[in-house]
This record gives sequence, structure tokens and C-alpha cells, in this order.
Amino acid sequence: MRRPLALLLALAGALLFLIAPSASAATPGAVFAKTSDWGTGYQAQYTVTNTGSATLTSWTVEFDLPSGTTVGTYWDALLTSSGSHYTFKNRDYNGTLAPGASAVFGWVSSGSGTPTGCKLNGASCDGGSGTADTTPPSVPGGVTVGGATGSSLTVSWTAATDNSGSVAGYEVSRDGGSPVSVSGTSYTASGLAGATSYSFRVRARDAAGNVSAYSTAVSGTTTSGGGGTPPPPGTVRTAPYVDMGAWPTPSLTDLSAGGGVKSFTMAFITASACKAMWFNAYDPRQAWGKDQIDAIRAAGGDVKVSFGGATGQELAQACSTVDSLFTEYDAVVRAYNLTYVDFDIEGAATADPASVARRSQALARLQQAHPGLRISLTLPVLPEGLTSDGLAVVQSARDAGVTLDVVNVMAMDYYRSTDYGDAAVQAAQSTFNQLKSLYPGRTDAQLWAMVGVTPMLGQNDDGHVFDQADARQLVAFAQSEHLGLLAFWESTRDRNACNGALYMCTNIAQSPYEFSKIFSGYSG
Repeated sequence: MRRPLALLLALAGALLFLIAPSASAATPGAVFAKTSDWGTGYQAQYTVTNTGSATLTSWTVEFDLPSGTTVGTYWDALLTSSGSHYTFKNRDYNGTLAPGASAVFGWVSSGSGTPTGCKLNGASCDGGSGTADTTPPSVPGGVTVGGATGSSLTVSWTAATDNSGSVAGYEVSRDGGSPVSVSGTSYTASGLAGATSYSFRVRARDAAGNVSAYSTAVSGTTTSGGGGTPPPPGTVRTAPYVDMGAWPTPSLTDLSAGGGVKSFTMAFITASACKAMWFNAYDPRQAWGKDQIDAIRAAGGDVKVSFGGATGQELAQACSTVDSLFTEYDAVVRAYNLTYVDFDIEGAATADPASVARRSQALARLQQAHPGLRISLTLPVLPEGLTSDGLAVVQSARDAGVTLDVVNVMAMDYYRSTDYGDAAVQAAQSTFNQLKSLYPGRTDAQLWAMVGVTPMLGQNDDGHVFDQADARQLVAFAQSEHLGLLAFWESTRDRNACNGALYMCTNIAQSPYEFSKIFSGYSG
């Protein structure tokens, strides 16, 4: 969803800087490692370590990739490229390394080729440490599938061995699909269909990114039932988005008093490197905005905090490990004592398998750490339903064991001539049908309670309009099927009721808070 133009320009400007490498007597080394691999691409990182006795003040890592392999999303470095040659320079926060200190940067590659000819500050990346590790671990043995329930199976195996002395982790593939990374010697696949057979293979990965061959496939069958245990019905059924990066900072209590809405979705927490930040400006660990949250709760409402959005970088793309990603999500939940969290995943983030898998695993851990935490996924949709990438995000969360509260669809910007009220209703019905296939063990009532719909008020980016009649139509439909959530983008546009830039105006005839008053009538 959209962000204020002025703030976007300010944030973009903060990224436009370069750091010149300096001469140093330090002796650095850089070690390559794959952290995830799905066959047609992979996620990787270099660890730059100062192995000398003097402080290193900057670093530059450059290498070549073979034809057919390219760098996509990257983090914790500045990238330039020329053909197949890629050059990564340090950022301002990770260029200075004391003796023995390290910095890590990473990226997602399309294609399976690995770097060659690596140089660090113009010299060999091995820093004189010798030949890089190219020996894969042994194949995991003793793979078994057990612990069958109506919606899960547990895979176990014996530990592999590696010439480095230890194995960094394992990857489990179900039915030949993209592997899930785990750290131990067992994995529980959740959200499965009942009375269904599934096959699993396991391979080992070392710290240098070498992976073993897969083990022989082993099968198991779930018991009858399936689909996982749905959460109880939520109490927050109407929670429009508030762009907390708008200026001046919106007051939730004023928005509630003006429009009658009790609960809100606060947007957005993005990534500053692998660190959670409110729209890249305020640290949630300092409980920015908590006074407003407390006031909303005192009045009988609650808030969802939303991660991601259409601009900035979602944490799952910025953090290179499940552990670091979980730490950031967990810090936000604890800072605000949250019951609800939302993940607005759009653009390139929906089509990035590495970050999708990493997010799913981190969310499963987050729910384990905070029992009862309600997680919603907000995803792009067409009237025909979730896009294939969006559907894969839901499948990944299900398979990782995440109990989803709501799958919230962004019913907006279809770029086609259609009635946007009819399209919102069709999108909800289509999403319900998709969820019915993903969760065959759930009742229709349980599945409708998983569906959320978020239109864009007034004029959309594509020029089409979602007006007051469309809002009444959507609320009536939601009431008839008892949808899990209604929201809209965005509350300050509804308050302003103006004509002008779309980030602040609806550009249709309306009174202030007119949409809020329509949506506030939805009770679930």
C-alpha cells in the first residue's frame, strides 16, 4: 500500500551515499556461504572478517557469476554491477572492523551458479587462509516419518557429519517441493490434509554453503481430518489502516472519535538493515506510539501492527537468518504487548522464495513464544483470487505450522474496467474457495472467518473508484458471511475528504469520516 511522497523522497535520499575504501594494514578475509537453496536460485552471504592486527576501515567484495545467474535483492552492502561482475561495498554502519570482528552481507540469486574470482579490497578473498571449503556434508541417515495427526507429520533423522567438524543445518523437501531449513534433526510439517500420504527427503548443509545429496524419500500418511486447528473467532473485526508515517503523525484517538472505529492497523514497520523500524524512522523498541495504543485499548479497542507495505524493505528480506528475523518480530510484539500482527507482503517480496520461507519459519516460532498471537497476511488479489505468488505465501505459512487468523486481500488497483464493489465481493469469494482447498478439514464458517478484505477508498491508483455505495455493499456481504476482517486504505484519507495527491485524498465527493462510519457498523 502507498506511502507519503515526501517521506519516500527523504528516505530514498538517505540511501544515496558511497564509502571510499581506505588503505589499511589489516588482513581481511571473506567466506561465501549459501544459506538457502531451492534449485532455480538461492540465498547467500559473505562474511568479511578482519584477520589482521590493525583496524579495517572499509571493505569491497567483488566477484563474477556465471551466465544465467544474477543478483536480485541484497542487504547490508551497496551494490554496483557490470555485466556478470558484481561489486559490494560496505554500508556506513559495517565498514569499520576491529581485529577479529566480522560483517555479513547477503543477496538472493536467480540461477544456481556460485561466485568465482572473489576479491576483497583487491586481494584474494581467502586472506591467505588457504583453499575454500568445497566438501559437502554426508547424507543424513535414518530418516523416518511418524507422529501422524489429522494435519501434521514429524520427520526425524540422524545427524550428518562434515569435514569442518559440524553441520550448519538441514533442509527438508516435501513431495519434491522447495526445501524448508531447520537447525535440529527433526521437523514437523503442519497444515496438511487429512488421510493423505506425503513424502519427505532431507539433506545437510555446512557453514560454507555446501549441501549433501538428498536422502532417499520416505513417506507417511496423516490421519483423517486435517487442515490444522483454526483460531477462535477474533474480537477485532474492523481495523482500517493508518499510515503512521503521514505528517503530522495521525492521532488514533482523534480518528476513532471522528469515525466511530474502535480498532486500527498501524502501518508500517520496515527494515533498516536487519532491524525493525517504524517506516525507517523510529525504533519500536523505544515504544514509539505506545501512548496512542494504550488509549485505544482503554476505550475498548485494540491495534494490529503491520510489517511491510509497498515501499521500504520487509524484515524477512533484510534479515539473513530465521533467528535474527524472529528476534526483530519478537521485539515489536513485546514492546507493545501485541495480540495482533499483520504482514503486508507485496511486490517483489511475494515472489522471493527465500524470504517467504524465512518469514514463515520465524512466524511459527513467534506464535510458539506468544501463544494466542493472531497473525494476518495481507496480500495482492484479483477478482479471481490470490495471485499464484500470494497463494504460495499462504501455503508456506501453513506448511511451517503458522496458525493464520486472517488472509486479508488488497481489493484494489485491478487496472480493469469493472465495478469495484462487485470486484471486492468476488475477490472475497474467490479467496474463500482457495482457502477451502488449502484447509480441507475446516468448515465454511471457519474459512469465512479467515477471509479479510481491504479496499482503497475513493480513487485508486489505476483511476477507478471504490465509493460509498461500494463500501455499503462490501459491509453487507461481510455481515452475511461473517468475514474475519474488514479494513481499508487509509484512515487519514477518509478524514481529509479532499481532492489532491492520492496519498492524502480520496478524490471523490464525501464528508469527513464517511467511510469510517460505514465500516464501523460491521460487527462480524
